[in-house]
Amino acid sequence: MTAAPLPVRTGRILALVCIVLLALNLRTAVASLSPVFDEIDADIPLSSVAIGVLGTLPPICFAVFGLLAPAIGRRIGLDTGILLSAVVMTVGHLVRGFAPDYSVLLIGSVLALAGVGVGNVLLPPAVKRYFPERIGALTALTSALLAMSAAVPPLISAPLATSAGWRTDLAVWGLIAITAVVPWVVLWLRERRVRSAAALGDDPEVEEPALLGRTWRSPVAWSTATVFAASSFNAYAMFAWLPQILVDTAGTDAFTAGALLSLYAIVGFPAGILVPLLAVRMRNTGLLVYAGVAFFLIGYGGLLLVPGTATWLWVSAAGLGPLLFPLAMVLINLRTRTHQGSAALSGFTQGVGYTVGATGPLLLGLLHQGTGSWTPPLLLVTAMGVAAIPAGIALTRPRMLEDDLAGDALPKGSR
Repeated sequence: MTAAPLPVRTGRILALVCIVLLALNLRTAVASLSPVFDEIDADIPLSSVAIGVLGTLPPICFAVFGLLAPAIGRRIGLDTGILLSAVVMTVGHLVRGFAPDYSVLLIGSVLALAGVGVGNVLLPPAVKRYFPERIGALTALTSALLAMSAAVPPLISAPLATSAGWRTDLAVWGLIAITAVVPWVVLWLRERRVRSAAALGDDPEVEEPALLGRTWRSPVAWSTATVFAASSFNAYAMFAWLPQILVDTAGTDAFTAGALLSLYAIVGFPAGILVPLLAVRMRNTGLLVYAGVAFFLIGYGGLLLVPGTATWLWVSAAGLGPLLFPLAMVLINLRTRTHQGSAALSGFTQGVGYTVGATGPLLLGLLHQGTGSWTPPLLLVTAMGVAAIPAGIALTRPRMLEDDLAGDALPKGSR
């Protein structure tokens, strides 16, 4: 059954503000904690295992709550689901700021990251719902804002924690997160008034259980998830191990290795803006997948063969490989017809992708420990990049998620 079209909205500026402020808060829970571990340790002892658990939480929470997010959105509505995610994220920040011990710090982190995990998944369908004709531009904007959300906290958290204390620092990010709550409350109230006036009921979410329960059967879903997983695995692995790889293989000092890790992150910023704009104009988005794989091959090939020569070039190339991330994000909307389909594909893609990504640092560490060499780990990340090629081939066909599910058992009258 197809949902009745929503009334023409006059509040697009409000919707844009909501999307912008949500995106600006979707990485602060990750990026604001690690810079203040030393300050926290002075009050709450943090062992290496305790820090490791906190460091592993983001991809795990993103995967678990990403898989749950489409059902949450369908159950309570897209706007309500995003509002709930922003509230939970805010509460998590504040709980961390007032944590008296490690267990409460852990609970606060789980809450904050749970809110982020749901927000990650419901953000693309919100873009599709409110700006269906501006998917490329809005995806480029949100990709840039996500990068900013990850880049700003490390610059602010440590100085703020030094001057005002780590509790104040973590609580401040909770107060900032409220900026994502307030406009969504306004939009939530407005949408309900609009729907009530139009006699559309409580929420226009579509009763299409096949989109949630059968997405795993879709080649479109698996192709998109594979692209996302290749990017996620490589990014998490490199953020964890690239500095050590460079010190051991290229002979760089710790300061230079840290600067090169920053270069790895920075080179992906323009790609995050450009790739969505290109994807909406290209008939064959598989070409962008091949470009990402080519960058992985160049970057890791250089680090394997001549790591001490033009190291910055190999790091830059490897950093361009994760252009697959913004590509997967825009494909979530380009390969679905409705925002309900977008939510289902977003949850599947990010759930699978973050699950795979969470294994990256661990697998590289185990390989290095077992072999005493960085060659097997670099070959592994190369292989994970190459694994996106079949997905690129599949994505050459302009097929939608709903097309894949058309043969499944849908409610009567939905075919």
